[in-house]
Amino acid sequence: MKPRAVLWIIVFITIISLFFNLPAFPKVKILGRSVNIDFPLKLGLDLQGGTQVVLEAQMDKIDPQNRDAALESAKNVIEKRVNLFGVSEALVQSSKIGDQRRILVELPGLKDASAAAAMIGKTAQLDFREQIATPSSEATRSAQALFDSFRPTGLTGADLKKAQVTFGSGNGKTGPQVSIEFTQEGASKFAEVTKRNINKPLAMFLDNAPISWPPPVVQQEIIGGNAVITGNFTTDEAKNLAIQLNAGALPVPIKILEQRSIGPTLGAESVNKSLVAGIIGLAIVAVYMGAYYGVLGLIADVALIIYTILILAIFKTGLFILPPVTLTLAGIAGFILSIGMAVDANILIFERMKEEIRWGKGKTTALELGFKRAWSSIWASNVSSLITAAILYGMGTSLIRGFAITLAIGVMVSMFTSYVVTRTFLRYVISEKR
Repeated sequence: MKPRAVLWIIVFITIISLFFNLPAFPKVKILGRSVNIDFPLKLGLDLQGGTQVVLEAQMDKIDPQNRDAALESAKNVIEKRVNLFGVSEALVQSSKIGDQRRILVELPGLKDASAAAAMIGKTAQLDFREQIATPSSEATRSAQALFDSFRPTGLTGADLKKAQVTFGSGNGKTGPQVSIEFTQEGASKFAEVTKRNINKPLAMFLDNAPISWPPPVVQQEIIGGNAVITGNFTTDEAKNLAIQLNAGALPVPIKILEQRSIGPTLGAESVNKSLVAGIIGLAIVAVYMGAYYGVLGLIADVALIIYTILILAIFKTGLFILPPVTLTLAGIAGFILSIGMAVDANILIFERMKEEIRWGKGKTTALELGFKRAWSSIWASNVSSLITAAILYGMGTSLIRGFAITLAIGVMVSMFTSYVVTRTFLRYVISEKR
């Protein structure tokens, strides 16, 4: 592809990235609807504030050799609950302090976490119950007696694969519904339970307390493990029911030790200082490149600016393929570090070009040879950095992972800007001079 064609592609990508990096636009009308165009940076707990909950797993009744497995299982269930609750970019970590086993939950941006904390720490035991016999008129007047008329079927939360809110019509009812799907073994149990309870209620109990009362009535035998719970649900009621069904059963009782709110003041100060540090670092690198390499350095500076624009756009959008990057203080450190690494490839290329020119090659030939012969070193260096980032991400905690993600993205984008953007600009400038 000709340098000028590649140049226009780079300009187009840069303009699109700039669009994503601009502040929020006022609402605009598209096809008669008001649309708010905004791509904010997602900030972690240390930058935007939120709530932190410390839980303790009660291991008194758990065999010592099974306690680590029980802790990991509890962590997985709590992580599932938090995600279903809709808390964005929450963090769930387990830790051992002596004989104590704890779970740390961070909920970024959540101002009132009381409902989430109650959901997180609830030792939920979900089971499906069938009615033993039609209750007497006296039993219907007593809630406890009515609840006691149901017995467990052996179908529990362990047999449930997932539950989610759907919208549509079924059995003459429209609006929010809850679609449930059982595991293979659960589907077999569910088929037996529904077969013997046609036109009878099938109640769902969470910690011996009924949910979705009055219970749904079985319309027919359900084979395959997929069913829909219909009722006069609001959207919130359907969502809460799905959360309760998905909550599963914690393998150990959980106690809330601490719940505290982290204000955004420290986060705002950290962001401001990090921005200043990033601007200073970018300016120093740009001045050094321009002073040492002249025109070549100025071209590298332009590529570095494009690099920064592309990085921020990727952080905000995830290229609409992956989730947007949640930026933490450690992540900002990785980003600032990657600014310096972004010009590393340009330095290798420029030094190689200078050698080729000293050996009597023309500028155009030196340009092509410089990129070609420096590429193996650039590739090896960047791949080793990506391997290191992958190890940090796989073995590190949340802060280390944030650093690893931003560093890996920075390395990959720097390969693009150094080999494609800088090369295209140089080809265009040198060919124009000739």
